[in-house]
Amino acid sequence: MSEFYETKVRVRYVETDQMGVVYHANFYREMEQKDDSFIVVVETHCRHLRPARYDDVIKIRTRVSEAGSRTVSFEYEVLNDATGELLATGETKHVVCDRQGRPKQISNDYRAAFGVALSPQTSSGS
Repeated sequence: MSEFYETKVRVRYVETDQMGVVYHANFYREMEQKDDSFIVVVETHCRHLRPARYDDVIKIRTRVSEAGSRTVSFEYEVLNDATGELLATGETKHVVCDRQGRPKQISNDYRAAFGVALSPQTSSGS
């Protein structure tokens, strides 16, 4: 398994419901525009332990837990940055598809980042 990567974000109003609690959202714009690659969520699991609220700074820890030629799975931990309190844990599994929804291989640009070994066929451009 790969190491965790951390990102800190301040919860914005647009990311919360009417009670000021953050909700789930994902964005993969660069892969969509550059490579016609859409990361389709096929499986999710989240255990909510405590709420994140408007204006909290949260730390999101993410790592690739499994990767194949067309799929990638991530593990997550969400912590309150000020207190270190664990707010949520989760996993997601994704299939990379083209614009028509057909599964496709993960492009070379993302294969190394996801920990997918390059096969001789892929690295030679076939």
